[in-house]
Amino acid sequence: MPDITVVLPNVLQPLAGGQSVLTAPAEGPVTVGKLLDSVTSDFAVLARRLRDETGALRRFVNVYVDGDEVRRLQGLDTEVAPGQEVLVIQSVAGG
Repeated sequence: MPDITVVLPNVLQPLAGGQSVLTAPAEGPVTVGKLLDSVTSDFAVLARRLRDETGALRRFVNVYVDGDEVRRLQGLDTEVAPGQEVLVIQSVAGG
């Protein structure tokens, strides 16, 4: 069964050991929350950058499953199937 791929923006790659893509094995659909737990298990700083102390996505972090923003779906309970791509985008402020 194909893995689920999580694509990280350049700004988050140093927090994942320089990797631009993280993968998680999938025996079937998993939720975005469980997927993020899986791919960030070795990267505590990345996990804290994506989610707050309650486990919710930080407001400046957007997660897309095959192009659909998860906040418009079921949030962290959105299911991701094997072979799907999850894209993480972090808003960058500046002036």
